[in-house]
Amino acid sequence: MPKSTAWSPYLAGALSGLVVILSVWIAGQYFGASTSFVRAAGMIEGLIAPERVEQLEYFVRVTPQVDWQWMFVTGILVGSFIAARTSGSFKVQWVPDMWQQNFGFTPVKRGLMAFAGGAVAMFGARMADG
Repeated sequence: MPKSTAWSPYLAGALSGLVVILSVWIAGQYFGASTSFVRAAGMIEGLIAPERVEQLEYFVRVTPQVDWQWMFVTGILVGSFIAARTSGSFKVQWVPDMWQQNFGFTPVKRGLMAFAGGAVAMFGARMADG
């Protein structure tokens, strides 16, 4: 594996802070991710059952559409891939070492823990209206 040239966490943190400031200054909003996942789910459901999406009160308030936050989340995915490739730290691995040590190789236990953690994180994000 080539030598890792990862970014300094201090520089990455400072740049993230600048993105927050620019987001508020330019768009007048804080950036977030949880609403983007809900919008993506609404867009997918709209392909399958558009009448169902139109009936849901939530999607009247939060329209399933590609907006700046959705593009921001997509940019995080693309940017993290580019950063991992250029730093030499990209690695295809089915189960990360830490997860395998803590939860074993069994998909059921890991899946339950990942689902529980995701549910708690999304619950908190939705409570904060994020």
